[in-house]
Amino acid sequence: MPPSVVPGTVKAEIDLRVGGKYRFSFEKDDGEYFEAAGVYREVVPNARLVFTWAWHSTPERESLVAISIKAEGERTLLTLHHAQFADQTACDAHERGWSGMLDNIEKLLV
Repeated sequence: MPPSVVPGTVKAEIDLRVGGKYRFSFEKDDGEYFEAAGVYREVVPNARLVFTWAWHSTPERESLVAISIKAEGERTLLTLHHAQFADQTACDAHERGWSGMLDNIEKLLV
């Protein structure tokens, strides 16, 4: 049974260094629990972050996330690449998840 999490909150544990681990969890309003974890493979401050990704429910289905940021004048370009999915269904679900998360960040920053 997952630990108790207040819906709408996120719990995160982060050891941000090459070889360091992270874990985050959250619960949706309907009570559905999510937890993902991985290991940082590349950490370049203010430029690039690469890490493995696996949901607690399917730890054997590890994938790889690479995030790059680059200054462009007064703006910042963020490029996110998530690869090595077990199948197209997983790829499509993660694309929807990342798109929604990035849309929410954009709304907070505008």
